[in-house]
Amino acid sequence: MRPIPTPADPEAWTAYLAEGNAKQARKRVAADVLLRDATGRVLLVNPTYKPGWDLPGGMAEENEAPDDAVTRELIEELGYRVAVCRLLVVDWVAPHGPWDDQLAFIFDGGTLDERAAAALRPRDEELSEAVFVAPDEVLRRVGDRMRRRFTAALDAVADGRPRYLRDGVAVA
Repeated sequence: MRPIPTPADPEAWTAYLAEGNAKQARKRVAADVLLRDATGRVLLVNPTYKPGWDLPGGMAEENEAPDDAVTRELIEELGYRVAVCRLLVVDWVAPHGPWDDQLAFIFDGGTLDERAAAALRPRDEELSEAVFVAPDEVLRRVGDRMRRRFTAALDAVADGRPRYLRDGVAVA
């Protein structure tokens, strides 16, 4: 068994850390945003690459922070630079189907004025529609996983406390 390098040997130490980094698990990261209009309706988007409606956002790229990912995705897909206000939800999603586990974030994007809300429309082929709907309509349009995450996000907006979920279930 070889000795573990120390910071006293910077080259060996860096190689040791890089080896450990290469062996550690990688997490997929999704980042969405809760955007509301002046009447309290919520922005939903209809992706072309999967069934059902979703909150705007998407997957983080390699070494991209979740809040940067949601900002990038909204610029690409809706032509809008969101001002991420605060974290609402982190949901650890267990492996399912062909997918490894992931971390899914929802950030608060605040309330848009009437002009900004009216200007939002899909800007690339990934979205077919973008509409503001009442929160109860969101619950009818999104899938089970997003429904639980969305409900937790609304609770976080109401009381100012972010939520940690495991597969959509609040962790005490």
